[in-house]
Amino acid sequence: MAVTVKKAVLWRKEVDNRSGMLAGTLQPLSEAGADLYVVMGYRLPGSSDRAVVEVHPVSGRKPTAAARAAGLEPSSIPTLLVEGDNRPGLGHAIAKGIADAGINLSFVMAQVVGRRYSAVFGFENAADATKAATLIKKAAPAKKT
Repeated sequence: MAVTVKKAVLWRKEVDNRSGMLAGTLQPLSEAGADLYVVMGYRLPGSSDRAVVEVHPVSGRKPTAAARAAGLEPSSIPTLLVEGDNRPGLGHAIAKGIADAGINLSFVMAQVVGRRYSAVFGFENAADATKAATLIKKAAPAKKT
């Protein structure tokens, strides 16, 4: 199966780095019926007392209102959501294609569940994200026989 590459908007909130902040951020989204595909929480580098929560997607009237009420706002980081069938070497092929084009990543989060690959890539600017989308599609379906 071919890979899909879609632009994504991460909704982001900086929080105190303490117990319960992720659950508290997700609660209003859950109550509003948001069906999240991506949830990331991490401590800010160099700071033991601040963290970030990021989620995707936030769409629809109720989930959007809940996200805003929880303090989440759309991130300005150009982001791609990549999904498809996994195979050995796929992550390297994508990373090499992006690197060979001179594109620097702001972040990447990737995982395999079963036979499926899913990743979120962040870029320094929209032009790099657009260029990377084409490169990812080109790198992903290639199979060694």
